[in-house]
Amino acid sequence: MTAVGIDAIEIRTGKLKLDLAETFAPAQGDDPGKYTKGLGLHASSFPDVYEDIVTMGANAAHRLMERKGLSPQDIGRIDVATESAFDNSKPVSTYIAGCLEQVYDGDFHHANKGERKFACISGTQSLDDAYNWIRAGRNRGRSAIVIATDTALYARDDPGEATQGAGAVAMLVSEEPSLVELSAEQGFGSADETDFLKPNQQFPSVDGKRSVNVYLARMREALDDYASVAGDIHPEDYPLVPFHTPFPGMVRKAAALGYRHIVRGTDVEDLLAEEIGHQPMPEDFETDDEWHAAIKEYTDALTETERYQDWYADTIEPTLDIARHVGNWYTGSVHLARASGLKHAREHGRELAGQQLLVASYGSGAQAEVHAERVVPGWEAEIAQLNIDEQIRNRHELTFAEYEQVHDVHNHDQESDAEEFTAPEQEFVFDGWGRMGERKYRYVE
Repeated sequence: MTAVGIDAIEIRTGKLKLDLAETFAPAQGDDPGKYTKGLGLHASSFPDVYEDIVTMGANAAHRLMERKGLSPQDIGRIDVATESAFDNSKPVSTYIAGCLEQVYDGDFHHANKGERKFACISGTQSLDDAYNWIRAGRNRGRSAIVIATDTALYARDDPGEATQGAGAVAMLVSEEPSLVELSAEQGFGSADETDFLKPNQQFPSVDGKRSVNVYLARMREALDDYASVAGDIHPEDYPLVPFHTPFPGMVRKAAALGYRHIVRGTDVEDLLAEEIGHQPMPEDFETDDEWHAAIKEYTDALTETERYQDWYADTIEPTLDIARHVGNWYTGSVHLARASGLKHAREHGRELAGQQLLVASYGSGAQAEVHAERVVPGWEAEIAQLNIDEQIRNRHELTFAEYEQVHDVHNHDQESDAEEFTAPEQEFVFDGWGRMGERKYRYVE
């Protein structure tokens, strides 16, 4: 059977930077450690006044097509995942295709285009759609472009304000991929929840504590479901485990839960039992409260063991490298985590070809998906093409007054203008409004 998976990936970060420790914390009267240690974040990316979800997505897709030598005729599908859309009818993918047609001969008139919405998990759902489209034989030899693009902004003084971010991840999904091969084995955990939502509003309404609990509950269900189709799984099976990363501190909780779950009944649990005992089981307690207290105590002890900390340092920590400096990208977060982990592995000479990644996606509302991806031989050459370090270094660093200004510019309920902070060059930019209130774009040489 022909392999199908991610052939190439590109990342586009917003061109502005807010330093959380040096700029945001003092303005809020907070200890910088609240952000750098508690949330695990050092900086956030923001879009300049001429950037938005279309420009970031189109610029990522353009660079991807250029370096892969692709034309519009090679693309049979463009799927965009976002929870920052500004039109309830016309999908963002049509805007992005229109941008790309400004710089290519030919057009995307015979490419299927769509937009996915299910909070942050829709990027993975779009990846699933592209995989299924090729597997069904409907692609006619063509590839799909999947773009996850968001401006993850919160209302001013909202508890989530420090986790903000903006960026896009573009992925080429093809037969015989150069990066990772996708699998038909998936696990899901889904329930009707109101942990995080945007009912006809730009900025989210969030129940922070509940959101963390729902995230963990759905991840546990998805892991159970995945194990039911994948069979016995073991922590040593997966050298990297990219999680959806609203902020690295959330991943610390999810990783502990996942590790505890995977080692249950394995030789690893037996080895750990010499230090912290075996995992508490619900049937050993008279009430749920007693069991929850016991499992929390066990998990806290687990995370203090050298075995767990070594696993976390090798398997989870590398996937968080980029997120620490750009913040939450909603639909792109787990795909940024994958790229971050692979980038770290290449830079440190880790041989991953033929090994599996365990990818854990999540979207509020709520659904989690767990699936495995096999790393393809030669993956290092593809990851070496990423220029995200250069983009992060070159961002304009905002003062707090400038941050307030740019936040107002991107607030749909405000009418606010500001001069651009950076000069656009060889990129798509927002170019004002059309006759029906649509956003317009142009390419700057």
